[in-house]
Amino acid sequence: MSQHDFDIANQTASNARVDINLALKALGSLSSGVTAPTTTYANMLWYDTGANILKMRSEADDAWISMGYLDQTANAFRILDDTQVVNTSGTQTGLLGDQSTATWEAGTGTTESLVSPAKVKAAIEALAPAPPPSIGESQTWATASRTSGTSYQNTTGRPIQVSANLSTYNSGPPDNLTLSSYLEVSSDNSTWVEVGRSSAGNVNVSPIIPNNYYYKYTGVATFTILS
Repeated sequence: MSQHDFDIANQTASNARVDINLALKALGSLSSGVTAPTTTYANMLWYDTGANILKMRSEADDAWISMGYLDQTANAFRILDDTQVVNTSGTQTGLLGDQSTATWEAGTGTTESLVSPAKVKAAIEALAPAPPPSIGESQTWATASRTSGTSYQNTTGRPIQVSANLSTYNSGPPDNLTLSSYLEVSSDNSTWVEVGRSSAGNVNVSPIIPNNYYYKYTGVATFTILS
């Protein structure tokens, strides 16, 4: 580790030889030291041994530009975080470093950069809403009282399943007709789609009722509901 002003003054031959050797050693060691050289020049290299950072003097000779980290334990060169990737015109095209989680979650940044799997996951979770629970997840079957001809709306925020045992029945006097029971589903409580009917005896149907949809039965039926 040595530094020199790289100015060989007029002096005796022996002193000049010592001075030249010191200048060459400083040049060969990149003017390494814990403090910056006292005398600096444009584009001069300096290895900051205190921080293990290789630096170059700016062309205006007014600042040090950090170029990279020298890992003395692993004997390896390391690229500094937030190093810009540029084209031959100096225009930034990327970034060798991470960006904040907020930047990734915004989903609007266009600068290419390093990103961890955790930040990709956070961005996906922030931009894409979680899917609704699957049918049956955290749901239980229970008996339910339902009245013929009355519509019921599914307002649980998720699909439910209705199991209805539909029975044929006798209309009673004076006609004594055998009538069918049937189950219908509607998205608007106006237009109905039949999803089950008993024409003879009992019929069990188990349709899925989407969230906010309506269902009703006409006739005779018993219900259990997964909700």
